[in-house]
Amino acid sequence: MRKALDALYDSAAALAALFMIGLLIAVLLSIAGRQLHFNIPGIDAYAGYLMAGAGFLSLAHTLKHGEHIRVTLFIARLKGKAARGLEIWALFAGTMLAGLAAFYSCRLVWQSHAFHDISTSNDATPLWIPQLTMAIGGVVLAIALLDDFVMELMGKRVVNQSQDALHNE
Repeated sequence: MRKALDALYDSAAALAALFMIGLLIAVLLSIAGRQLHFNIPGIDAYAGYLMAGAGFLSLAHTLKHGEHIRVTLFIARLKGKAARGLEIWALFAGTMLAGLAAFYSCRLVWQSHAFHDISTSNDATPLWIPQLTMAIGGVVLAIALLDDFVMELMGKRVVNQSQDALHNE
């Protein structure tokens, strides 16, 4: 099960990386179009879709590698059961919030598809397509938080902390 979950987080991150490459290409095409006087309809909208997709798809991988912003000043002062209790509460609250966000993101995709909602820009993209990346990223984040929550309850959670957070400049 651990290998499957890690593969899910890594796959979402790899897809996010591809979206970032697509974003780079879209921005470069937009710049080239302005300089060389050609227009690709909807390129700015597609750049936005790719940026949002990259952000949402990378959430779980970022969480699992300890790169999310955390308020450690308060947690670091606590020891033993108090620290563990706060971690469990935070993971439970995060799991519930991520679950709600994932549910409503999936619902938004379904409604956009059902109502044939399209982008108001000149590309007229069916909105359920770019919204799908938000829903997938939200679901994978909810799974990652649930994974951390269960592992913390079992006492097997390994907390990866970014080394960048330890450096104060």
